[in-house]
Amino acid sequence: MFNRTREELLSPGAEHFDTFSSRLIGLMGRADIGDGAIIEPCNSIHSCFMRVPIDVAFLDADDRVLAVYSAFPTWRFTPVVRGARRVVELAAGRLARTVAGDQIDRRPCA
Repeated sequence: MFNRTREELLSPGAEHFDTFSSRLIGLMGRADIGDGAIIEPCNSIHSCFMRVPIDVAFLDADDRVLAVYSAFPTWRFTPVVRGARRVVELAAGRLARTVAGDQIDRRPCA
């Protein structure tokens, strides 16, 4: 996954959760979230049962960033992000330079 606006690698690959059961469980309970996750469809998240804070970016249908939550703490809920189609969850600090309006390329990076 690559931030085209900032020319910055965000993650070499992320797990893709797009079924009800995979979206329900997501990254919960993991001490190491690896290369992160893309969850879709999704316009809000919770961090209940998460073991570590995460960086969260909500993307629209064109993969433009609508909102970013840095080091989102455990046991919290985001508001519904209007227009969001998917969310990217990465280790805390990975989205430090990413801001609303940035263009994300979700393809895995080699």
